[in-house]
Amino acid sequence: MIKSIELVDFLSHSDTKLELDDSTTVFVGHNGAGKSSIIDAITFALFGKHTRKTNKSLIRRGANQGFAKIEFSANGKNYQALRKINSKGELIAQFSENVNGKLITIAEGERRQFLESMTKEVEKTLGIDFEKLKIASIVQQGQLKSIIDAGGKDKKELLNAIIGIDKLDIALGSMRTVQKEFRNHIQKKLGYDDTQIQLLESTITAYELESKNAKPRLEKLVIDKKEIEENISNLEEEVQINTSKESQLKELDSRKNELISYARDVIKSIQKEVSEKEQTVNECKPCFVISKNKEGLESEINKTQENLVTVETQISDLEKKQAKYEEKEELAAKLELKDGKCPVCDSNVDHLNPDFQKEHIENEIEGIEKKIVELENEREVLLEKSENLSNELEESKEAATILKTHKITKESQIEEMIAEIKIKTKQIQKIPITVNSGQLIEAGTLDDHTKSLYENITTLEKSTNGFNQEEFLEMKESLHDSRSKLSQIDQEYGEISGNIKKINSELEKLGTTLKDLKQVQGYVGELEEIQDSVYNRDGPVGKSLRSWSLEIISEKASEYLEKLNTKIQRISLSETTRDVNIACYARNTTLELESLSGGEQVSIALALRLGMAHLLGSSNLNFMILDEPTTHLDSERRKSLVNVLSQLTNVKEDNSSMQFIIITHDAEIFEDSSVENIYKFEPSQNGTIVSAL
Repeated sequence: MIKSIELVDFLSHSDTKLELDDSTTVFVGHNGAGKSSIIDAITFALFGKHTRKTNKSLIRRGANQGFAKIEFSANGKNYQALRKINSKGELIAQFSENVNGKLITIAEGERRQFLESMTKEVEKTLGIDFEKLKIASIVQQGQLKSIIDAGGKDKKELLNAIIGIDKLDIALGSMRTVQKEFRNHIQKKLGYDDTQIQLLESTITAYELESKNAKPRLEKLVIDKKEIEENISNLEEEVQINTSKESQLKELDSRKNELISYARDVIKSIQKEVSEKEQTVNECKPCFVISKNKEGLESEINKTQENLVTVETQISDLEKKQAKYEEKEELAAKLELKDGKCPVCDSNVDHLNPDFQKEHIENEIEGIEKKIVELENEREVLLEKSENLSNELEESKEAATILKTHKITKESQIEEMIAEIKIKTKQIQKIPITVNSGQLIEAGTLDDHTKSLYENITTLEKSTNGFNQEEFLEMKESLHDSRSKLSQIDQEYGEISGNIKKINSELEKLGTTLKDLKQVQGYVGELEEIQDSVYNRDGPVGKSLRSWSLEIISEKASEYLEKLNTKIQRISLSETTRDVNIACYARNTTLELESLSGGEQVSIALALRLGMAHLLGSSNLNFMILDEPTTHLDSERRKSLVNVLSQLTNVKEDNSSMQFIIITHDAEIFEDSSVENIYKFEPSQNGTIVSAL
C-alpha cells in the first residue's frame, strides 16, 4: 500500500506531498492539471519507468533537477523509493527500508555490471515488475470494462498478457533463436543443416552416379595407355640407335670442316712461308757480291780523301799567295818609275825589283788563278768520287746488314732455300687455297694431323652409311606425338582418378554428415515438439496456464462479488477456441452479461480486475489506480462505479483491503459517496496546486 507521494520539480509539480491511507483516494481536476503525473511519479520512483520521452523531460520547466519519492508498505514492512534526475540526465536512485523511523539503504543506483540495481531489489520486494504492475494495478483510461466489452480475440490477448503468456512467446522466440543458432552452428560445422537432408541425399546420389559413370572411361584409358607405352618403347629404341648415327653424322661434318679449315690454314702457312723465303732470296742473293767490295771501297775512299786534302791545301796556299800579290799589285801601282826616277827616293834607276813591277805581279796572279781553277776542278772530281764511293760503301753495309738480319752467312744457304721453295711450291700446287669436301684426299696428305683427321672421317662415313635424316626426324616427331598422347592420357587419368578419389572422400564425409544430420533432425524434431507443446501459446502448456489462470481469477473475482451488494454470487471464466467466455451465476441461475444492469457490469469488471491483480501477485502492494474510469460510462454506471468502490473500500479483512487511487475530472460523482479522501489539482504559474476537498 502506498502511504505517501512526494514530488519536487517533477513534471508540473514544484512541491507536492500527498498522504494516502488504505481507503479510496480521488484526484480531481481538469485535463493538464497534473493528475496523471502521479502515475509517472509512482512508476518512476519504483522502476525508473514513465510515459514521457526522456528522463530530462520529467524535470519541471525552469528547474535544474527534480525528484519523485514514495513511501509504501509491503509484507508488513515499510519502504521508501527515491529517484532524482538533473538537467544532464544523471540519475540518483535509492531504495531504503524504514525501521522505527530510521532509513536503512537496501540498494543505490543502477550499476548492473556491479550487480547493483535498485529496480531489481524493488521487483524482489514487490514480487512484480513494471509490466505486470501496469496490467495488475493501473487501469488506463477507458479500459475498466475492456475485459467484458472487448471482442473475443482482444479478450483472449488481454488474458494472455495478464497471465504472462507473452513470456511464452518470448521463450518461443528464444527457443527459435537457439534453434537457428544451433542450425547455423551445424551449417558452419557440417556445411549443411537438418533442412537440407534431402539436398544432401540428392548430392550423394549425384556423386555416386558420377563415380559410376567415370569407371568405364578410366578402364579405357588404361588400355590406351598400355598400347601407347609399347609404341613409345619401340620408337625410343629406334631413336636411340639413330641418335647415335645422327651424333656421328654431326661429328663427321665437324671433322670435315675441321680438316678443310686446318688444310686451308696449312696451305696459307706454306704459301706465306714460300713467299717469305722468296722475298729473302730476292733480298739476299745480290748482297753477297755487294758486300764483298766493302774493304776496297773503304781503301779507295781513304785514298780519295787524302788526295782531296792535298788539293784543298794547295788551293789554300795559292789563295794566300794570290792575296799577297794583290797587295803588292796595289803598291806596285804606286811605285811606277817616272822619268827614270824612283818614286820613293827620286833617284835614277834603270828598273824596279820584279816583286814591285805591276806587270810581273799581274802575270803571277793570273798564273795562280789558273792553277786554282785546275785544283778546284780536281777537287770537284775527288768530291764526286768520294760521294760515289760512300754510296757504294753504304750499299755494301746495307747488304751485309740484310744478310745478318736473315742470318745468311753463306751463298749455299740461299741455294738450299731456293730448293726448299721449289719443294713447297710443288706440294701445294696439288691443293688450291679454296679446299672443299671433294678434295679431302689431297688435303689429308698435308701432314700427320690431316692424315689422322681424314682416317677419322673415313671411319665415320662408314658407320653413318644408310642414315636418313628425314626418316629420323619423322620418327622423333612420332615419338613426341606419342609422348604427348601419353601425357594427355596420364593427365585425364589423374583427373578422373583424382575426382573419383575426391568423390569417394566426399561421399565418406557426406555419409557421416548425413548420419549426423539425421541425429540433428531427431534432436530438432524434439525441440519443435517441445516448442509446440510447451512454448506455443495455443499448446498444452499455454492452454493449461490459461485454464488455471481463469480458475484463479474466477475464484478471486467471485470472492469480491460476494462482498458486494449484487445478485451475482459467482463468476466463471472459461476458454473457447477464439474467445474467453464469462458466465455469471445467481444461485443456480446463469445470467447473460447483456441482461445485467450497468452497475452489475461495472461490479463484474472491477471484480475481474481485482482477480487479475491477485493472480499477478500485486497483493504485496495492494493498490490499484483507475485513470479516468468513468470515461465512456453513462450516469447510471458512474454512480454504480462509485458505489462499488465505496463498498470495496469498506471491506477490511485481515488488513488485506485494496487501496484505490482514482484519477478523474468528474468530481461531482463523489459528492454523495462515502469516499472521504478527495484532492483537487489546479494548474498555476508556480506549478500544480493540490488541495483537499
